[in-house]
Amino acid sequence: MIVLAIDPGSVTAGYALMQKESHRISYISSGILKFNGEDVFLNRVKDIYDQTLELLDKHRPDEVALESLIFVKSPTALIKLAQARGAMLAAIAQQYHEKIFEYSPNLVKQTVTGHGHADKEGIQKFLSQSLGISGFETHDESDAVAIALCHLLNRGSILPRGAVTKKNKNMGNGLASALAHKIKDRAV
Repeated sequence: MIVLAIDPGSVTAGYALMQKESHRISYISSGILKFNGEDVFLNRVKDIYDQTLELLDKHRPDEVALESLIFVKSPTALIKLAQARGAMLAAIAQQYHEKIFEYSPNLVKQTVTGHGHADKEGIQKFLSQSLGISGFETHDESDAVAIALCHLLNRGSILPRGAVTKKNKNMGNGLASALAHKIKDRAV
């Protein structure tokens, strides 16, 4: 199974492709989508939609995972992020209805690093040290890799919107670290 993970954004968005075969997880590729930040935001929405469709058509994943909305201090930034994410979801839903999964930022961090409040540098450090994945262009890209890894590790126990229950509350405590020996570096 191949998952495409997206860390949504209104100027750049990170994406990552990872594959799970049996109990082995392989990194395929990652990168960023760049949207015209100079353009009026509402004119940018079509570009976000189109680039998301192109990404799906190019890689044809089996499932798509996204990070849920996070709290940001600026209401304007939150509105733009929500609209950009909506444009992405509209593109994704056409082909991937019921194959779209969402994870909270804290669940992604908890699953990958064992700490739900890890910073972006901590995520990159884990991906570099444990999985041999480095050289990310932006934090959006490394966040997308973390989202993909979170999805593949939590795949059998997925709850809507990354909900946490007593059953899965501690599931992420170093799960990625514990399974790092099963995760192959870069598979091309």
